[in-house]
Amino acid sequence: MSTLNSAGVPDAFWRDPVERAKSDPAAFGELYDRYAGRIYRFVRARIRDDGLAEDITAEVFLSALRHIKSYQDQGRPFSCWLYRIAVNAVASHYRNQRSSVSLDDRLGLGSPLLDPLDEVVDRERLRTIWHAVDRLPVQQRAAMILKFSEDMTMEEIGAVLGKSPAAAKLLIYRAMQRLRLELAPASLEPLPLAS
Repeated sequence: MSTLNSAGVPDAFWRDPVERAKSDPAAFGELYDRYAGRIYRFVRARIRDDGLAEDITAEVFLSALRHIKSYQDQGRPFSCWLYRIAVNAVASHYRNQRSSVSLDDRLGLGSPLLDPLDEVVDRERLRTIWHAVDRLPVQQRAAMILKFSEDMTMEEIGAVLGKSPAAAKLLIYRAMQRLRLELAPASLEPLPLAS
């Protein structure tokens, strides 16, 4: 039973939207409106397919709605919980099926540049980088996306990935080191001559 305040508005209305959503699924719409765009951009940066990103984003919010009653505020933003669900949904997608979308489509390289030679060079550079990022371990890959696509702080990245801020920073550092090594030009030392 809900009590009314002096203005005749239920007390539950003034509670945190997350708390309201726990007892009133209709209140979940407010959370969806607030976070759907951010979660979609995160998923889209990983999936690189608009339609599939929309489907996975919908799955994220359906899962959140199903489990909202078990959500416990641990002093982190609610969005961290949603990002964690999104990380798991993206990982599940990659585990369950291989994408048949070409790398160019996944990287969004469809926009032409003025100079065709520049376009070829940029395409090749992006292709190389994305190949390298796609080969990163899942946690490093997710940390890189959260940092550079979503512009999250180390605290937020840690919360999303279930790690401390220091561990999130270490994931980024290791990912960058790995990318630098992988993307560094081949050794400049000449090959030994056959004798």
